[in-house]
Amino acid sequence: MARPDKVAAVGEVRERLQGSSVTVLTEYRGLTVAELARLRAELRQSDAEYKVVKNTLTKIAARDAGLSVPDETLTGPTAVTFCGEDFVAAAKVLRRFSRDNPELVVKGSILEGQFLGPEDTLRLADLESREELLARLAGLMEAVVAQPARLALASLSKAARLFQALLDKRGSEGGATATTAEPATAEPSGEPATAEPTATDDAPAATAEPSAEPATAEPTTDDAPAATDDAPVPTA
Repeated sequence: MARPDKVAAVGEVRERLQGSSVTVLTEYRGLTVAELARLRAELRQSDAEYKVVKNTLTKIAARDAGLSVPDETLTGPTAVTFCGEDFVAAAKVLRRFSRDNPELVVKGSILEGQFLGPEDTLRLADLESREELLARLAGLMEAVVAQPARLALASLSKAARLFQALLDKRGSEGGATATTAEPATAEPSGEPATAEPTATDDAPAATAEPSAEPATAEPTTDDAPAATDDAPVPTA
């Protein structure tokens, strides 16, 4: 029967595995107590915890959590790094520390239920950290918010230039209209102005052409001599 303290330890590791964004397995053989303390402090600043765990406990806890960890990874003195949300920052700390202290060996990691080898684990440090992502997101949001303001200013400036152009154009057209609207006055001359004869005044009246034969009026009923009482009456 398993001892209660061992069961509790397995349960704690299992919960940490399930609650971590990334779990990194490292070997710390050769590191001094002071170096391990410095590593823990740097990881704590990145919201990660560096904890020495027995291989058997890690293996059982991973199995209970439904995670697959190769047996060759759980050999030798193993420490587990439980990462918070910003696992990239923790990966950067581990990579930098391993370069300065080759005794620290990264053996692999668990990301979203998948096991990653040492090389893939170190590549996590090449990603953008949470602070960098937030800074970029803030920059994008600032650009999105500032864009309507820039467009509004540009529209106002364009409208002002158009309005000024219309005023200038209207002013120039008004000056031209004023110049042409004034009546032209003739310079007085020594001779009186005479009115030019028009075609209507000087044209001779049209006359009818005489025809070769005189026109005779056709006798009408009205022109026939009317019978009078004075006409002589024939006698027998």
